[in-house]
Amino acid sequence: MNEVDLTQSSSLTKGYRQEIIGKPDFAYARIQIPANETLMVEASAMATMDTHIQMKTKFKGGFKRFFRGESLFINEFTAKGAPGQIEIAPGPPGDLQHTYLDNQSVFLQASCYVASSGSVESFTKWDGMLKGFFSGMGLFLIKCSGTGDLWFNSFGGIFEIDVKGETVVDNGHIVGFTEGLEYEIGRIGGFKSFFLSGEALVCKFRGEGKVWVQNRQIPSFVGWINPYRRVQRNNYN
Repeated sequence: MNEVDLTQSSSLTKGYRQEIIGKPDFAYARIQIPANETLMVEASAMATMDTHIQMKTKFKGGFKRFFRGESLFINEFTAKGAPGQIEIAPGPPGDLQHTYLDNQSVFLQASCYVASSGSVESFTKWDGMLKGFFSGMGLFLIKCSGTGDLWFNSFGGIFEIDVKGETVVDNGHIVGFTEGLEYEIGRIGGFKSFFLSGEALVCKFRGEGKVWVQNRQIPSFVGWINPYRRVQRNNYN
């Protein structure tokens, strides 16, 4: 939790130079792509870019991406001949997180992936029918592996938890976690607490690694705003 925040630094020794602006409510990333290097970006996330950056669209991940709520296509941005700047903006209002993978893997909740350097591979991992259905993270997880930069987003602010032993996280607040952590799905308390407390299923993580959590979740927000929505009334004569 006390790590030095390098996201605003202009002297990163690893990865692309970048900064994240507008945290944690409406974050977007400003990224410097080195000459002739490529940045992989989720479809429709590009906000601005230098004119010499070239874009190529590819069919990525097959229909697994469709089932996890993502576009079937991903855009590749290449800085031809010279470094170039690109700004990317995720779809939902909320935070944006950068992490550098050093021959590591991170699992992300469906639709949290935003961008990665060309050296990082992302693919869909089947989480099993029973475990995936009850985890709150969907039937598929996104596994990002390799050495390079990774950006992912959330609904609400993102906070990092260092796990050493065990920790419990509400399913709806999980954004992602590092490979090597084991997790199981469970509930807090008895059946009365399960149905009446407002706290549903949780994930119990074991091992040593990191879990990224969001401080808001969409179902709770929808439940809060629902009484204020305008309802059209039918008039019968």
